[in-house]
Amino acid sequence: MEGHHFSYSFLKTKCLNLEAGLDGENKVDSILRNYPFSMEHQVFHDLSLKSSQLFQMDHLFQTSSYSIIFETKNISGKLRFQENPKQLIRIKANGEMDAFECPAAQVRRKCELLGDWFQNRNINMPIYGAVILAFPKQLVELAPKKTKIFFPSQLPSFIRTFPQEKKPLGNLKSIAQELAAHHQPYIPEPICQAYDIPRDDILTGVKCQKCGTLGMKKIKRSWACGKCGHHDQYAHIPTIIEWYLVVGENMTNKDCRNFLHVDMKTATRILQSMELLGTGGKRNRTYQIDFKRYLQKSTKFDCIED
Repeated sequence: MEGHHFSYSFLKTKCLNLEAGLDGENKVDSILRNYPFSMEHQVFHDLSLKSSQLFQMDHLFQTSSYSIIFETKNISGKLRFQENPKQLIRIKANGEMDAFECPAAQVRRKCELLGDWFQNRNINMPIYGAVILAFPKQLVELAPKKTKIFFPSQLPSFIRTFPQEKKPLGNLKSIAQELAAHHQPYIPEPICQAYDIPRDDILTGVKCQKCGTLGMKKIKRSWACGKCGHHDQYAHIPTIIEWYLVVGENMTNKDCRNFLHVDMKTATRILQSMELLGTGGKRNRTYQIDFKRYLQKSTKFDCIED
């Protein structure tokens, strides 16, 4: 998809917003990892679990007595947390206003879902939630009534307000192992489906991981970049993964041929070599990807003991 495409500006803005959100999460991540908390605890980042639905937590601070879910936001401007309806209103410097899903409502819902997840495993402990505004440039005109909201520098003080039970409510090690074992990497809906972009508008070709050029040529047992001369035996793998993230959930042999610019025999060999999940007969066979096989688990897992 080139820069003049009708959806380019929109998707570029979405990408910049995601990058800004990651910057905020990394800042909170650094504090949770490096601050010398006195209590034994486990810290999870980007933890996704399945309860009545799949839910993802930016940060989970877990002890043997309680859990705290932190939702991190990096949205510049003046912020109003409205209760009815539950929305976050952002007022830009030029006076323009836009609305977002309320982070306070989000974190409360995730506390409920984590509570259900715990209950199904006979784990009984209080769960708290808070919203962290990543940078001081975010000005709060109206704060949420029922949810704590603060900046990263205040995070350690907030955690220290929670008393430790004399008798632990659960075994921290076993709870942490259970959480880590049930983490499910979050895979968003393919971009073409989510934003109604025609498949034919997506640029095709195997991407050179060295110089970024599309259109590597298939040669015997490898791929060759016509621009920088780089050879890569496995260059098709990230390109196939990208297809599933951008185009769709079901790939046919024809899809593979068109996207990688290869013949039918080569496409068949590639699809079979990646051990994708195939369904259907020989003529109408489609392939799905198991992302757990190709994407490294995103959960970061730390333990600091007394």
